[in-house]
Amino acid sequence: MTVRVATAILTLAALVLVSGCGSGGSSVSRREYALERAQFEQIVDELHEVQGAVHREVSTSRTAWPLIYNGLPSRMSARLQRSVKAASDVAGALPAPRFMAKQATLTGPASGIAGLYEDYDRLAERGWRLTETGVSGIVSGPLSVIRFVRANSPLYIDAIYDGHFDLSLIGKKLLDGYKKIESMSEQEKFADIGGFGSSLTKREIEALAAAYSIPAVRLEPHPGPATEER
Repeated sequence: MTVRVATAILTLAALVLVSGCGSGGSSVSRREYALERAQFEQIVDELHEVQGAVHREVSTSRTAWPLIYNGLPSRMSARLQRSVKAASDVAGALPAPRFMAKQATLTGPASGIAGLYEDYDRLAERGWRLTETGVSGIVSGPLSVIRFVRANSPLYIDAIYDGHFDLSLIGKKLLDGYKKIESMSEQEKFADIGGFGSSLTKREIEALAAAYSIPAVRLEPHPGPATEER
């Protein structure tokens, strides 16, 4: 646990004790604000921790993606097989940040960000795994398997794209969440709680948002016509 998160949790605990002696409506609002702020800082810390692994997955996916974005080709080249397997292996090894295990307890901006990361993790892993299995089936499977893969592979390819699309939305959610919580801290009833201050600066959140932005993580091009449902 980082010093920032530990400090936020201690602040929250103290606030709950103090506000418990006050009136109902005001105390709940103050607790909710403190909880949102603490959970947002936790999300930021854990997104920093997995950033390297995420960018490795994106880089590997971007190598394989041009080979399949318009559907699986008629011939499974050795390059395609290697690239798809590599993407599947890296996606399967994506770390699960701690916030994924307690997503149901998250509130405010942290909840939406955790949901986007979970969608990315699930869709990228399953999409690449099923695509790898499909490629193997086309290479060495019977005609019935080949027909099945050809009919269903557009779903796998769309899942890969959709996962990275969700990942690319995290950057904007980080900026919006930071702005929301900082704005709330300026209200009189939250003045003594305060905002992030030096514990989480605007420059730091902008750098992290850029790492989870459209240019940094989304796949290009968009899935081609051959992947559309018939």
